[in-house]
Amino acid sequence: MQNAKPKILVVDDEKGLRIGVQRLLEMEGYEVDVAENGKEGIELGTKNDYDIAIIDLKMPDIEGIEVLKNIKQKFPNTVCFIATAFASYDTAIEATKLGAQSYIPKPFTPEELITEIKNGYQKRQLLLEEEKWRKEREERLLEVAFEKTRLNTIINSITDGVLVVNKEGLAVLFNPAVYKFLELSEIKVEEYILDKLRPEILELINKFLLSDSKEKRSYTIQLEVKPNREFFIEATASPVFHPGDNLAGVVIVFKDITELKKIELIKSQFVSMVSHELKAPIAAVYGFLKLMIDENIKLNEEQKKDYIQRSMVRLDGLLKMVNDLLDISRMELKTVRREIRKICLTEIIKNILELFQVEIQKSNITVNFNYQQNSFCIDADADEITRLFTNLISNAIKYNRPSGSITISINQTGNFLLTEIKDTGIGMKEEEKKKLFSEFFRAKNEFTKNISGTGLGLSIVKRIVDSYSGKIEVESEYGIGTTFRIYLPLSVN
Repeated sequence: MQNAKPKILVVDDEKGLRIGVQRLLEMEGYEVDVAENGKEGIELGTKNDYDIAIIDLKMPDIEGIEVLKNIKQKFPNTVCFIATAFASYDTAIEATKLGAQSYIPKPFTPEELITEIKNGYQKRQLLLEEEKWRKEREERLLEVAFEKTRLNTIINSITDGVLVVNKEGLAVLFNPAVYKFLELSEIKVEEYILDKLRPEILELINKFLLSDSKEKRSYTIQLEVKPNREFFIEATASPVFHPGDNLAGVVIVFKDITELKKIELIKSQFVSMVSHELKAPIAAVYGFLKLMIDENIKLNEEQKKDYIQRSMVRLDGLLKMVNDLLDISRMELKTVRREIRKICLTEIIKNILELFQVEIQKSNITVNFNYQQNSFCIDADADEITRLFTNLISNAIKYNRPSGSITISINQTGNFLLTEIKDTGIGMKEEEKKKLFSEFFRAKNEFTKNISGTGLGLSIVKRIVDSYSGKIEVESEYGIGTTFRIYLPLSVN
């Protein structure tokens, strides 16, 4: 804090000059302390914050340059003059580097000294004013970090990473979550943080720190922090302004978008697969129609009928695929319209088995449907549950062996109804089981090459089961058969 009287330190081993300067300056209204050697000058200069120090360059114990160095280290805003009759170019450079205001050549007149002191005191006032404003700016931003009872509690509970950096690049506010995003084990308040940041994040912050713009806008980037899509982050930087629209610092918010990036990849792959799966049947039907209208190709009625039937089979498969895709889309968008009521699984499965009687008899498959009672009921939409078990029973028939068997059982286990569908079909290999519920996945081997399907049925089954907070399990052995277990919550009485 500035004193009522400017305070000056005079360090000189010449007693007459020292006392004369003291008297002169006191007459001019200054408060003056004196030191008769370098050691005493360092003691006084580092103990008290003087406005101005006049230091003799050549003293018997410690030279003035060393005194200057010690004072400026402790009180960098003290304005220091070097008084000497032996100034050299080298000492002038060294003194200037250490922060000396200028040289006062000996001998000097009272007028010359008073002029230098007045100029020095003006410089001191400017330095103090700059220091005051700097501290005020920092305190305005730093006080946020110390409001622990309010802001810190909120910030620390946020799962996104938050980091606030002031104009000098110091970290003034952050939460523990930011360590993960910056891959740091520790950050200290008021620590210089810019050299620890990734170049992309540093560039984001510098858009504000290195600009004079007062525009209140944000910048966002996305980064792959760990390769192979293991860890993606989104960083958004926004400016923090003082009330006078002067930049105080920058706040950066980090979000974990790894799952979003995985979904983007899955969607991209999904669109690619849809395009491929739609293209094949359309191309086939288009080819059949071209053959039928080509005047150069003579087709008899039987051949035309065969092409029409093939086209209908292809279009039927295409229609099923479109319907399946619409079902998946509705489930993702949660626009499925349901009529939830109490339904009995026994009756639904009986109806499905009747629907597939022709296929069952054609393949000479034996069906065993075991249930203890007819009151196994759940609260669900009848159409969805019918679609679920239609897909599973259809697969048990299609992928079964001739004269094979299907065993269906319903039992209660805890708060769930367990429906088990077991077949003696071709089964699956271990790597096929891992992809079983993926869109468009179909096991490809010598047994399945003539079996049609969209590859979407089991994906729909899984989504329906999940939508009712149920669970589906699969056991399969290649060449032996497959067992599906579906757990659905019991109806609440």
